[in-house]
Amino acid sequence: MISEKLIPIIQDSLKTYWDKPAFTDYPGPALSYGDVAKQIVWLHRLFKTCGVKKGDKIALAGKNCSNWAIVWMAAVSYGAVIVPILANFSADEMQHIVNHSEAVIFFVSKDKNDTIDDDAITACKYILCLDNFSILQNRVDGRKELIKPLHELDDINRMSKESLSFEDVCDNEDMGAIIYTSGTTGFSKGVMLPHRSLLANLLVATEKLLFKVGAKVIAFLPLAHAYACSFDLVYPFTRGNHINFMDRIPTPKVLLAAMQDLKPNIVLVVPLLVEKIYKKQLQPTLEQPKIKAMLKVPLLNKVIKNKIRDKLVAAFGGQITELVAGGAPMNAEVEQFMKLIRFPVTIGYGMTECGPLISYCRWFEHRYESSGKTIRFLTAKVNSPDPQKIPGEIMIKGDQVFLGYYKNPEATAEVLRDGWLYTGDIGTIDKDDFIYIRGRSKNVILGPGGENIYPELVEQKLNNLPYVGESLVLERNGAIYALVYPDIEALDTDKVPESKIAEIMESNRKEANTALASFSRIAKVEIVNEPFQKTPTQKIKRYLYR
Repeated sequence: MISEKLIPIIQDSLKTYWDKPAFTDYPGPALSYGDVAKQIVWLHRLFKTCGVKKGDKIALAGKNCSNWAIVWMAAVSYGAVIVPILANFSADEMQHIVNHSEAVIFFVSKDKNDTIDDDAITACKYILCLDNFSILQNRVDGRKELIKPLHELDDINRMSKESLSFEDVCDNEDMGAIIYTSGTTGFSKGVMLPHRSLLANLLVATEKLLFKVGAKVIAFLPLAHAYACSFDLVYPFTRGNHINFMDRIPTPKVLLAAMQDLKPNIVLVVPLLVEKIYKKQLQPTLEQPKIKAMLKVPLLNKVIKNKIRDKLVAAFGGQITELVAGGAPMNAEVEQFMKLIRFPVTIGYGMTECGPLISYCRWFEHRYESSGKTIRFLTAKVNSPDPQKIPGEIMIKGDQVFLGYYKNPEATAEVLRDGWLYTGDIGTIDKDDFIYIRGRSKNVILGPGGENIYPELVEQKLNNLPYVGESLVLERNGAIYALVYPDIEALDTDKVPESKIAEIMESNRKEANTALASFSRIAKVEIVNEPFQKTPTQKIKRYLYR
C-alpha cells in the first residue's frame, strides 16, 4: 500500500525548487518553478469560477509545450481528471474523446482548434486556447473573460513559496487521468489511471532513474503518452529538473544538436531513434575494411570499442549516464553492439494500462534481449506450463494497474480477470524476474505445424540487412510475406538505381531466411512506397496492412 500522496508531492516540488528553471519551449526562455506555481494557482481559480469539481474531466490537446505541462499539473493538483489527447489524432477522434470523456473544459492549441468542428463538441462548457489560455468558447454565459489575466492579479503575483498551499482532496484510488490509447490494434479506449498508478511510477523512477537535481531534460516524446508524461514530465518535475520541450520527435541530426546544447544526463527515447543513429552514424564506420580488420585483433578490438563509445557519449552531449528505450522492441543487433561497447542504454517495458512501467533496470544490470526486471509494486507471471522457457501471455498485478476502460465494461472484463491484467504480450520470465518479450498475442502467426511465429523477431532479421528502412511481416494465403520500405537515403547516397531495389530485397530475403527456422521463412518480399503509419511510440499500426 502506497502511503505517499501525489498532490503534496507536486506542491513540495514547487516550493523546494521555486527559483530554479522549470520549463522551456526549446530553445526559448525559461519559466521558473515559482512562475509555474503562479500559473497553476491562476488556473485553479479559473477552474473554480467555471464550477469544476473534484473528479470532473479536463481535456488537453496540443504538442509538447510549457502550457501543456502547466495544465496537466494544475488539473491533477486541483483534484480534476486530466484527459490528454495525442496531437496526431484526427479532428474526429479529438471530438469523440472530448465528448466521450464528458470533459467540462477543453484546452486546445490554436492549430488543432482550427481543424475541429466546435459544434460537434457537445459535452464541453468551455473551450480555451492552450497557447495563451484565452477563452475560445464560453457556452455558459458567453463572457470572454472569466477572471482577470495573471499579470493583473497582484495577490497571485506577490505569492511566495511559503504561502503556496494546495488542498489535498484526492485519495490514491481516485482517478487522476484518462488516457485514450492509439494502439496497433486500431481501437482507442480510455484508460482510467488512479493516483496510485501515477504515484507508483513516480516512486519507482525516484529510486531507479536518478536524474541529477537541476539537470536539463529533453522532452520530445508526446506528453499525451503515459511513457513521456511519467518520465519526461512528472518525475523530472519532482527532481527540480529544467524540462526543455520539443514539439515533435526530432530527426537524429536535430536531436544530437540539442544534446550538444543541453548536455542531459538521462534521455528517454523510442528504440527506432537509437536504431537510426546506429545505422546512420556507426554502421558505416564498422563496415570499413580497416576497422573490420582492427576489430579482429584482441587488443585493438578493445581500443576501437572504447573510441566508438566515447564518440557516441560525446555525440549525446558528453554527460549521458543512461539512455532509456521503451515503447517498442529494440533491434537485437543494435542492442548487442551497444552492450559490446558498454554504451549506457537500457530497455524497459510497459503499457498505458500500467501508467506505464512494468519492467526496467539500470543499463549495467540489463540482460541481453530482456525488457528489464519487474519493478516494485508489481507482480508479473506468464500463463505457461514453463514460464522460463515456454512463452505465454504476460499477466500483471499491483498498484500500477489501471481501474478499467472508461464507460467500456466489456473491454475491461476482457483484460482484468481474477485480479490480474492480461497484457496481450507474449514472453517469458526468468528466475530473477527479468521479462523477455516475444511479441503481441494478436500478431502471432501459426506455422504449418502449429508453431508460433513472432513477426517482430522476423522483422529484426530483415531490418539489419542492406537498404532496408523498415519492414512488416504478416501472413497471406498461408505463407509469410514481408512488406519492406527501403532506406531511400542510403540508396541515394550509394547511387543505387531504382531498377536494382527488387533484386537487393530478394537477396535480403534469402539472407534473412538462412537465420530463420524453416517454418518462419519469408516466402515473398513486397516493396512499399511510403513509410508505415505508426503510433506515438513508433510502433507500426499493423491493423492497417492486414
